[in-house]
Amino acid sequence: MEDIFRDLKVIELAGVLAGPSVGLFFAELGAKVIKIENPKTNGDVTRSWKLKTEDSKDKTSAYFWSVNTGKDFLMLDITAPSQLQKLYDLVKDADIVITNYKGGGEEKLKVDYATLSQLNPKLIYASINGFGYNSHRSAYDLILQAESGFMSINGEVNSQPLKMPIALIDMVAGHQLKEAILIALLKLYKTKKGSHISVSLFDSAIASLSNQATNWLVGKSLPKSLGSIHPNIAPYGELFETKDNQLVTFAIGSNSQFKHLCELIQYASLASDPKFANNQLRVNNRTQLYALLYDYIKQFNFKNLFDLCLEKEIPIGKIRNIKEVFELPEAKAMTRKFTFDKKEVTTVNSIAFKFIE
Repeated sequence: MEDIFRDLKVIELAGVLAGPSVGLFFAELGAKVIKIENPKTNGDVTRSWKLKTEDSKDKTSAYFWSVNTGKDFLMLDITAPSQLQKLYDLVKDADIVITNYKGGGEEKLKVDYATLSQLNPKLIYASINGFGYNSHRSAYDLILQAESGFMSINGEVNSQPLKMPIALIDMVAGHQLKEAILIALLKLYKTKKGSHISVSLFDSAIASLSNQATNWLVGKSLPKSLGSIHPNIAPYGELFETKDNQLVTFAIGSNSQFKHLCELIQYASLASDPKFANNQLRVNNRTQLYALLYDYIKQFNFKNLFDLCLEKEIPIGKIRNIKEVFELPEAKAMTRKFTFDKKEVTTVNSIAFKFIE
C-alpha cells in the first residue's frame, strides 16, 4: 500500500497543521508532494515553532516535522509573476492542489480554482479553511475549540473551559478533506472531471461533537466538563491507583463487564446491589460506586490487575506518559526515521490502517 499513489502529483499551498496533514497522507502513500513555501516568511511558520530544547539555528522544528515528512520543498514567492508562472507550470500536470487561504486569498494570489482549472481541467482543488470557504476570519485550532463547544465540555468539574492538548479540530478537518479528495478521485476516474472541494474547521468540529451533540439535541442535557468520566456510562474514566502506585482506568460498557470486574476484585455482591444493578443506576450513583471500587482496586498490584482484566476481557487502561507510549513495540512500529541536513529525524506515521489482503 505504501506506493498506491506513486503516480499522483500533489501541490501543497498550505501551512501549519490541517492542510499539510492532508499532503502528508498522500506522501506516505507514495505520491509526489511538492510543498510550496514563501521565502519572504522563511517558509511555513511552523519551522519557527520550537521548544526550548531545540536548536534555534535549525531550519525546521519538531512541530514542522509532525506533518511534513516525505515531501519536496520549494520556495516560491508567488506574488512575483515569474515565480507564479513556475507554480502554474507545476499545476499543469498535477492531480491535486491543497490550499488553506482565508476567503478571497486564493483570488488575490491568482491561485483560485477558476484560474488553476483553466490550466488543468482535471484538477482536484482541495481547500481547507476556518469558518467556510468565503469567510475572512483567521482560524487556529484553539479558536475553533473555543467556538465549537469543545472547550466548554473539557476540563475538571467546575473548572474553567480547557483546551485539548492536541490540535484535534485541525486533525479531524484534515481527515474530512482526505475523505473528500478520495471521493473526488473516484469521480475523476469515472467522469474524467476535476473537483473543487472545501472543508471548514468549524463544520468538522461540529460533526465531531457526535454523542455530546445528541446528548443535547435528543437528551436535552447540556454537556459540561466532567474531567475524564463519561456522562452516559459508569464506571468509565474514573482514575484508580494500584497498590504499587500505578494509575489505571476502566471503560465498563455493559452489565456483564461490571459483573466480571466485581468478581475479579472479590466484591461480587456489588454487581447485584440495587444502587448499581444497571448502567443508568451506576451513572446516578457513580460517586458512591467510585469510593467502593477504589478501596478494592487499591489492593492489587498493577501487573496482576492488568493481566486478570485482560484474561476476563474487562476494558482496562494504564495511564502512560508519551515516553512510556513510545517504549511500546506497537508504538515503535508506528515511527519512521529519515535524514535531513545530516541529522536523523524520527516522526510518527499518520496512517494507522492496514490492508490485511
